[in-house]
Amino acid sequence: MKIDWAALGSVFGVSLAVTVGLVALFTLGIQGLSRRERAAAQGDSAALAVAGAYVCFAACAAAVAYGIYLITNKA
Repeated sequence: MKIDWAALGSVFGVSLAVTVGLVALFTLGIQGLSRRERAAAQGDSAALAVAGAYVCFAACAAAVAYGIYLITNKA
């Protein structure tokens, strides 16, 4: 058995980058929701922050769904 180290390194690099990206998107979504809570406490509106949070969460869900698609249909 011969291991293709370049391919293994490529897979590791892509998975690391995607993981960091998903964590960053999810973190932005959480920050958007926390801004909503701060704005509600001050009596302001934070519609843009909430919309941004929902976009971030939708992008995370889409990335997870695409990953599941790749695993199930490309094997």
